[in-house]
Amino acid sequence: MILDIYKDALEYSAKDWKTLVLLGVFFLFSFLLLPIFLVAGYNYRVISNAVHGIINGRDPLPEINDIVDMFVSGVKVVIVMIAYMIVPVILFVIFAILASYLNGMAGIAIMIIGCLITLIVGVIAYVMAQMGLCHMVYNDGAFSKAFDLHEIRGVIEEVGWFECIITYLGLIIITVAIAFVVSALIGLVFTVLGFSGFLFSAEAAGGIFFLGMVINWLISMFFVGPYLGIFNSRSIGLLYTMQI
Repeated sequence: MILDIYKDALEYSAKDWKTLVLLGVFFLFSFLLLPIFLVAGYNYRVISNAVHGIINGRDPLPEINDIVDMFVSGVKVVIVMIAYMIVPVILFVIFAILASYLNGMAGIAIMIIGCLITLIVGVIAYVMAQMGLCHMVYNDGAFSKAFDLHEIRGVIEEVGWFECIITYLGLIIITVAIAFVVSALIGLVFTVLGFSGFLFSAEAAGGIFFLGMVINWLISMFFVGPYLGIFNSRSIGLLYTMQI
């Protein structure tokens, strides 16, 4: 089932390159902060399609329209993620402060214990956050549903804690692998061309290397980044449907 989710999400994310480019524009201007919420709002729509659909369905990519609605949805997504993940962050800070007051092995031991506890709580918080997000979307965007811990825990138990953690771990691995492979292939091509350029002049080689870096950045910004964002959102949405 998990492999079916990945297969569906990988195919779904590549349905419309124009959407990827437009999302890439949002990524490009993300330093203005507003586009970050628009990207999050679009991923909200991707999740909505998934939680109300089926694996290997024929869902189209959501349209990029009604910017105000996208922005509001994006704000909800960001708030939910921050609210859940702030718990492990606070835990880590507490242990770091405690360790700073201790010397030698005692401080190191407290820090190691703190890191382990933070990691465990962080994994639980992340799973709860993702399922909470899907639960909110499934219930027509009802913000309170993102924090209904009893219902969310029931959803996770229906799907299975192990299945959730393995799925999210797989998403991380696939995301890193795709980003690395695409970047490495482009880099390899322009590295070969760059060294070939030395046959003409150092300036030509330098220009080729620079062109390679620019193209690598553009592809990452306008294709790979948006593609992986949709892939992850579609996957967590489909995972949620395993309990419905």
